[in-house]
Amino acid sequence: MNRSFGSAHTIAFNKPYGVLPCFTDSEGRPTLADYVAIPAVYAAGRLDLDSEGLMLLTSDGTLAHCITDPQHKLPKVYLAQVERIPNEEALEQLRKGVVLNGKKTRPAEVRLLPDDPQLPDRSTPIRFRKNVPTAWLEIILREGLNRQVRRMTAAVGHPTLRLVRIAIGSIELGVLQPGQWREVTGGELAQINSAVSCR
Repeated sequence: MNRSFGSAHTIAFNKPYGVLPCFTDSEGRPTLADYVAIPAVYAAGRLDLDSEGLMLLTSDGTLAHCITDPQHKLPKVYLAQVERIPNEEALEQLRKGVVLNGKKTRPAEVRLLPDDPQLPDRSTPIRFRKNVPTAWLEIILREGLNRQVRRMTAAVGHPTLRLVRIAIGSIELGVLQPGQWREVTGGELAQINSAVSCR
């Protein structure tokens, strides 16, 4: 019987660039505690210091496990700004999976965006090189290896300059601005519960 997560305290947070995906840091760097003052919620998955976008924080350990466990193949959607414009061969490599540390990644959904996405400016702009064009990719993964998107795009010759996660399963970043959060709705939790079939 599937578990219902309706009683969990769960929020969607737009993590800004340069913020650690945890609540404490011995070096005094910005953390989730600078933005979220809710007791007993913890990050369901990571988003690196230099990445931005959607994080889910929950008080429900089972929900957190279901979101992060790759066996459930919950899709996570990223927008990646990369150096140079990938050709179809590079895109197909990403779709089929690339070898990272001797292990091939799962197939991914990848498309080249025709226009730059409408995103808030980053607090620290990307390094700009006049003679090197950039492009935006939408990448949908169903696993969560460490720094996976960055490692995948680098492996096919297109280093990632900016990375923003815009969806986890049915939960989308939407209009949340960097540093803002909102409660996840019961309907969204039910969709996650249905998608991962956690028992």
